[in-house]
Amino acid sequence: MPFRIATFLMASAVAAGVAQWLLGWHFVGWGAWIGALLWLALDAWRAGRLLAVLRQGGAGLPARGAGIWGELAERIRKLLREREQQTRQAEDRLQEFLAAIQASPNGVVLLDEQGRIEWCNQTAASQFGIDAERDVLQHLANLVRDPGFVAYLASWNYSRDVVIDATHARGQSGHALRLSVQVHPYAGNRRMLLTRDITALEQAEAMRRDFVANVSHEIRTPLTVLAGFVETLQNLPLDAEERARYLALMAQQSHRMETLVNDLLTLSRLEGSAAPTLMQWTRVRALMAQCEDEGRGLSSRLAPQAGHRLSFSVEGDLEIAGVPTELQSAMSNLLSNAVRYTPGGGEVAVSWRLLPDGRAEYAVRDSGPGIAKEHLPRLTERFYRVDRSRSRETGGTGLGLAIVKHIAQRHGAELRIESTVGQGSRFAILFPVTRLRPARPAASVPA
Repeated sequence: MPFRIATFLMASAVAAGVAQWLLGWHFVGWGAWIGALLWLALDAWRAGRLLAVLRQGGAGLPARGAGIWGELAERIRKLLREREQQTRQAEDRLQEFLAAIQASPNGVVLLDEQGRIEWCNQTAASQFGIDAERDVLQHLANLVRDPGFVAYLASWNYSRDVVIDATHARGQSGHALRLSVQVHPYAGNRRMLLTRDITALEQAEAMRRDFVANVSHEIRTPLTVLAGFVETLQNLPLDAEERARYLALMAQQSHRMETLVNDLLTLSRLEGSAAPTLMQWTRVRALMAQCEDEGRGLSSRLAPQAGHRLSFSVEGDLEIAGVPTELQSAMSNLLSNAVRYTPGGGEVAVSWRLLPDGRAEYAVRDSGPGIAKEHLPRLTERFYRVDRSRSRETGGTGLGLAIVKHIAQRHGAELRIESTVGQGSRFAILFPVTRLRPARPAASVPA
C-alpha cells in the first residue's frame, strides 16, 4: 500500500512538473489531476488484465512486476501451482485406488442416484456380462435381467445379500458361476455393489453334505447288521455252529467299519500335511515285492479256485523319494482294486518302467469288466462307486482312489486312468524325475 501511494503521488508530481515547464504555473493543478488520472487508468488496466486472465482459468498470468498487482499475480501463480500439484496427487491416489479395486478378485460397481453405472472393475464386468466402458451411465437393472437381482436392487433393503447365476460367466466345470451380490448405499442415494464368486463355496458345501451323508450311510449299514446279530444272539438259543457263523459275520462288519475309519483318517492326514521331502529314499523293488505278496494273498482269498493270472515286471533298479507307507498304500490300492473287480481267471499285470522323458510309471492293467467313459472323471471322488453292490461285495470303502490321488499329488506325481467297457482298465502313476535316482548298494554290516 505505501508503494501504491508513493507511485500515485509521484505520477501527480511528475505531471504537474511537466505542465509547469510547458504551460506555466497556472496549469500545475491541471497537470497533477491529469497525472492522477493516468495513474488510475494504468492501475485499472493492470487490474482488468489480471482479472481477465483469472476468468480464463489462470493460464498466461503476467510475469511478476512492480506493485500490488504484480505481487498479487505472483501469489496467484504460486497458489495455482500448488493446486495443480494437489490435483495431480489426488488423481494419482485415485488411480492407485482404482487399480487396487481392479486387482480385487471381487466385483465392484458404483451406481449414481438413478441406478446408472458410474464405474465398475473388470471382475464385475465379466461376472455381469457388461462392458466397463461402453455401458457407463446405463441402468444396471436393464443389463442384468435376473428377477431376483432386479427386485433386490429396487427394494432398498440391503440388510442381506442376494445370490444369482452369472449366465455370462463360466467356471472351470463349464457351469454358470454363482454370485453373491451385496449393495451398500453411500453419499446419499448412490450405491456400491460388491459381488463375490461363491461357486466354489457352494460346491464345497455340497461336497461336505454328500461326504457326511456317505459316511453316515457307510457306517450305518454295518452297524445295522451288527445290531441285528447282537439281538439274535441275545434272544435266540443258537447252537455252537450258528453262533460261530454269526460271530464271524459280526467280525466281518466290524472289520469293514475299522477299514472305513482308517481310510478316513488317512485322507485327513494326507490333506493336512506338507509334501514329503527328498530326504527319505525307498527301493522300488522292495515296494513291488510287497505289492506282489499282498496281491497274491488277496487273489487267493477272493478267488480260491480260479485265481487270477498275476504278473509283475520291474524295469531298472531305482529308488524313489517320499513316504514309504504312502507310496506302498497308493501302489497297493491300485493293485487291490484290479484284483477285486477282475473275475476269477482274469489277468492282472503290474509293471514299473522308465519313460523316455526320465519319468517312471507304475501301472496296473486288468482284464475286468471295464468302466464306462462317463464315470472316469469322478472315480477319484470320495465314496464314488460305479457299482455299489459290487463294491460292497468285494469289501471296498469307496476311498481307495481318493487316497491314491492325494498321495500322487503330494509326491508331485500324476494319476492316469484308462478304461474301456468289456476290455478292462489301466491305472498308472507317473512319478517325476526329481523323485527318482539309481538304487545305491546296501551298506555292509560289520561282522
